[in-house]
Amino acid sequence: MRMDTGRSRMPPASFLPTAIIFLLVSGVFPESCKGIIGGNEVPSHARRYMALIKGLEICAGALINENWVLTAAHCDLRGKPQVILGAHSLAQKEKLEQMFSIKRAISYPCYDPETFQGDLQLLQLDGKAAITKAVGILRLPESGEDVKPHTKCHVAGWGSTKRDSCKVSNILREVNVTVIDRRVCNDPKHYGFKQLVDNSMLCAGGRKGEDDSCSGDSGSPLICDNIFRGVTSFGKCGNPKKPGVYILLTNKYLNWIHKTIAGVM
Repeated sequence: MRMDTGRSRMPPASFLPTAIIFLLVSGVFPESCKGIIGGNEVPSHARRYMALIKGLEICAGALINENWVLTAAHCDLRGKPQVILGAHSLAQKEKLEQMFSIKRAISYPCYDPETFQGDLQLLQLDGKAAITKAVGILRLPESGEDVKPHTKCHVAGWGSTKRDSCKVSNILREVNVTVIDRRVCNDPKHYGFKQLVDNSMLCAGGRKGEDDSCSGDSGSPLICDNIFRGVTSFGKCGNPKKPGVYILLTNKYLNWIHKTIAGVM
């Protein structure tokens, strides 16, 4: 699920025998379950890098090499979640799907669930993905440069298509969003610094808030000019005053990803 702002959070808990610690998040969208607003169905297997993380809740992520998925740190990993690659429909299992358990979950060490700083998490799969016509790798950017306001981007996920629906979408959908200047996102008409959108984050939305990523879309990759630039983190679905916020893949975060994977492998 994409994290809403200002909600209750559970205390830290352990996950997997490796004793890696992460935060289990609850209380998201308690008054109404909201989902991806606007957008269209993605043609089957057109986004081969998409990873469906299916446990007690739904999250998404990106396959960044044969056995690692990048997602959001706030994603709830209770319930022995499975990572499904090559998925399109939630309603039925497809022949081209590949399913994995999570061998290891590693959150960014300075992740702060209050400010959403470092809302990134690496999931090591319990096997290697086979690269097929349905499953592919999304390459990380070579550098963590910023993304200019007004840049056109897109994000996909299995979030609900209706603001007040608790049901996730049965199919993978994608929405176009535009990067918004941080000064606008932080002004009194928007987040008003109550939830700081800093230089390690990107703010992006659609027409009058009609296009947005939401519940069920957390961890989804934000693609700008065909480059992987961010990871879906928080916002208020379809609310033009609280557009979606994504963790920007800065050089700091890219270095952590590369070092973590190299150290574990």
